[in-house]
Amino acid sequence: MLKKFFILCSGSDTDILEHCSNGEQNKYAGIGATVFFTAVMATIAASYALFTVFDNPFIAVSFGVVWGLLIFNLDRFIVSTIKKRDRFMDEVIQATPRIVLAIIIAVVISKPLELKIFEKEINQVLLEQKNDLTLANQDQIAQQFTPAVAALENDITTLETQTIAKEAEVNALYNTYITEAEGTSGTQRLGKGPVYKEKRDKHDAALAELQQLKNSNKEKIAGIESQIAQLQTDYSKKVESSQPVIDGFDGLMARITALNTLPWLPSFFIFLLFLAIETSPIFAKLVSPKGSYDYKLEDAETAVKTWVDQKVNERKILLQTDMALNNRIYSDIAEEDELYQYKRKKARELMQLQADAFFEHQKNAL
Repeated sequence: MLKKFFILCSGSDTDILEHCSNGEQNKYAGIGATVFFTAVMATIAASYALFTVFDNPFIAVSFGVVWGLLIFNLDRFIVSTIKKRDRFMDEVIQATPRIVLAIIIAVVISKPLELKIFEKEINQVLLEQKNDLTLANQDQIAQQFTPAVAALENDITTLETQTIAKEAEVNALYNTYITEAEGTSGTQRLGKGPVYKEKRDKHDAALAELQQLKNSNKEKIAGIESQIAQLQTDYSKKVESSQPVIDGFDGLMARITALNTLPWLPSFFIFLLFLAIETSPIFAKLVSPKGSYDYKLEDAETAVKTWVDQKVNERKILLQTDMALNNRIYSDIAEEDELYQYKRKKARELMQLQADAFFEHQKNAL
């Protein structure tokens, strides 16, 4: 039962193969088994690849089965259309486009399995890439908020500078009226005279202005700091909202790109393995000698071709014969006097009718 199934997978003519030897049947059963298991591997590979895209096992397996059936049909077609010829170069020319197609199929099948085999290494590469993307994302978002925060911080610095300058002015006025009282500057008189009182009043007024300026700037700085805090909150929210996009950076294309960053030799050997599996039925047919199945298949095909060629030649001969008979018959009729007189009479009547019609037309014109 299993042997018949694999023979069916090989795409060979089962009616002809039934009358061949067991060795010939085993050869095509082996080819069919290769075609079948290649389709199974294609189903597994496509299911995994589509799972990384849809994150749904049912959808992935469904499409994977369809893909496996497609690969099975292509492989079966490739193997079944290779016919043994009397010249090896004719077989090579016949097999070349099929080998190219088999190479493409091998690449398509091997790549998803490479992604699964090197999954841990790919995850490490993706983790590093995600970290880089996270830092780059934070820098890009920060560029949207940094100018505004810097401007607000400059405003705070300006307000603080105003306060410091006012404090320096008050301190200078304080020293002025103290030294005036000590007699070390100003009028150089010891004691609290009118000049001292004037300088003291000026200092007290500046001190009141300083206190008012401190209170005012303190409120302004508090408002600016609240704006800065709001900008920092908005920055954190934007970074947090964009992080899931980076966390989801593990799709099929990202994994293939990460795989390409790994050493190429292991992936290349896996590709060679699937290439050998995919092309083995083709090369098996090329290098194997012409067997009884090939002779019987050629006999069946040439029998049909001979019959078709015979029918076409018969139709050509029939057409040539019919044309020769028609030419001879019309040549004999052309020599009959009765037919000549009849056609002469009809031609005279036709010319008379034409002359009458021309006369009537000219008459009406006048």
